[in-house]
Amino acid sequence: MGKLDGKVALITGGNSGIGLAAARLFVSEGAKVVITGRNAATLEAAVRELGNESALAVQADAADPDSSAKAAAAAAERFGRLDIVYANAGISGSTPLGSTELSVFEEVLRVNVTGVFFTVQAALPYLQHGASVILTGSVLAGAGRPGGSAYAASKGAISSMTKVLAAELSPKGIRVNNVVPGATRTPIWGQYTPEGWAQLEAGMSRSIPLNRLGEPEEIAKVALFLASDDSSFIQGADISADGGAGAAPLGAPIYRQA
Repeated sequence: MGKLDGKVALITGGNSGIGLAAARLFVSEGAKVVITGRNAATLEAAVRELGNESALAVQADAADPDSSAKAAAAAAERFGRLDIVYANAGISGSTPLGSTELSVFEEVLRVNVTGVFFTVQAALPYLQHGASVILTGSVLAGAGRPGGSAYAASKGAISSMTKVLAAELSPKGIRVNNVVPGATRTPIWGQYTPEGWAQLEAGMSRSIPLNRLGEPEEIAKVALFLASDDSSFIQGADISADGGAGAAPLGAPIYRQA
């Protein structure tokens, strides 16, 4: 018996990275999944992998409320209900002080904040009592990474939004929690050769106490916990999966004595 038997999940950005890893895991635990993304080809490939009986792909822009409404309605029409919303879709962006265009800054906030809110709002009419809403934050919300003002602000906003939505939805028996990944091997970093990945990971791992990047499957397992009844008394929480980067930064290899 799977942890999500009989449940239906909407996963935004479910065609790659953490979202696709979560879709695989949710299906393996008995869920039906509706995945969204902008790229039709990767969506189709994901559904072929997940199985047409278990998955539905909806091409949608996470920042467009109409797209969110279309995806939520499609989930309800195909599978009859929604039990899980994993608002995972997000973008990065370089926004250094002194040389950032307004459109670039606003696009990050539009996708990562506004889009998340309207994803949850679109799903709300279909959510069952006992449903779980999962948002995606980032360790970079509090890391002070230069050039990352818009992204950091967007993920700090997600943490704040988690608390408000949890308060609003508690009377409906709906839980809202926030997965906070650290550096994870996903396409958000861009395209790298194996050698490029090795160099990136070697450099970034020095600031992570566990001395490595995370894997998408590791973040997906946190989402599974929050999606399942195993987390039935967890509400409004930020749950970090960052190798200790946020909680114990001085334990990172860069600070260790030889």
